[in-house]
Amino acid sequence: MTSFDSSPTFNAWRALLALAVVFVLLATTGWTAIRHHRGDTDLRTASLAAWASGGIDGRALPEAGSPPDRLARFFAGLTAAQRARLVDRYPLVVGNLNGVPLTLRYRANHRALAQARKVERARMRDERLTSTGRQTAQRREQRFTSLMAEGRQILAFDPVGSGRVAEVFGDLGRAERVSVVVPGVDTNVVNFERTRRRYTAPVGMAKSLYAAERATSPGTRTAVIAWADYTSPVGVGMDAAIGRLAREGSKRLDSLVRALPGDSKVSLFCHSYGSVVCGIAAPSLPPRVADIAVAGSPGMRVESAKQLRTGARVWATRDHDDWIKDVPYLAVGGLGHGADPMTPEFGARVVSASGAVGHTGYFEPGTTSLANFAGIGVGSYSTVRCAGDDGGCRSGISGAEAN
Repeated sequence: MTSFDSSPTFNAWRALLALAVVFVLLATTGWTAIRHHRGDTDLRTASLAAWASGGIDGRALPEAGSPPDRLARFFAGLTAAQRARLVDRYPLVVGNLNGVPLTLRYRANHRALAQARKVERARMRDERLTSTGRQTAQRREQRFTSLMAEGRQILAFDPVGSGRVAEVFGDLGRAERVSVVVPGVDTNVVNFERTRRRYTAPVGMAKSLYAAERATSPGTRTAVIAWADYTSPVGVGMDAAIGRLAREGSKRLDSLVRALPGDSKVSLFCHSYGSVVCGIAAPSLPPRVADIAVAGSPGMRVESAKQLRTGARVWATRDHDDWIKDVPYLAVGGLGHGADPMTPEFGARVVSASGAVGHTGYFEPGTTSLANFAGIGVGSYSTVRCAGDDGGCRSGISGAEAN
């Protein structure tokens, strides 16, 4: 339990408030958050089991959970033909191994998508399913087809349950600066991208940021990852009010960052519940993470930026009509995510979100929030506009004091 005040009466009041919020959430979401994500796990289980008992020309395969450096050494010692055979045999495994060469992961995930699409096409015609089930299969089939389009670089893909996926924009292998977009609740493989309201989905967010970064610093080699490779809460319910899924996601985020090629600087852009993931991950992230920026944050599971125990600069933004500002910023008995990152007491570098509208408008082209993210992402800190007029959010950053 985290307490922000020593007064027993005040703590009791906050505990009651938290419980009231929980009851409201449960009443309005139908207990969706405490339902486990359902789905056929046979495909993933079978793939991992086959990998665990498999080999290549007499050589045992490394454990799928091996550190990225060990996996990198193993694949470096294979011939091109051997690598191709592993992709053909175990695409769902190879495509999700941190440490495997990027081009190999892209190829493996393309193949895994083709296999998953075949499964959904069969489900679309399965009369044993309800009409809703067949419609869901159709939506998934359409999404998998889209993700297989020529030129798309799918860094991770898992069709099980609600699905997980990550996509790269730019040349990740040659990038000097890498930005990772970490989305919030209700993120799954189907809504990974949207045609309408495109900038509210991970793909739209990442593509918008990538374009803005290139415009801000054309000479900087940059790449952006739309990272929906963790299981996010379903709806604004119990899972969104606690940290269980964020803790699981933080481990996956840490693994991703540690496996990125080269020595590029990394910036995390964490939206809504994604900021909870980033907050939990912060203490263990490697030094290459230069910046952690949160937008529309419900809290980062700490009382202050110092408690994140990170050398990265911590930035925060929120537009004036984002409903998240009205949530209780507290942590009682595991409920809630701590202090508001926008407050002076928290100690984040607060930047302007001018032009953004609502809880999901931060990556819209033309907004100051997007321009600020781009400046942070490419290290052009002098272009960042603070929430106030004093330039205080840029203090202490060499060469970033210009207004």
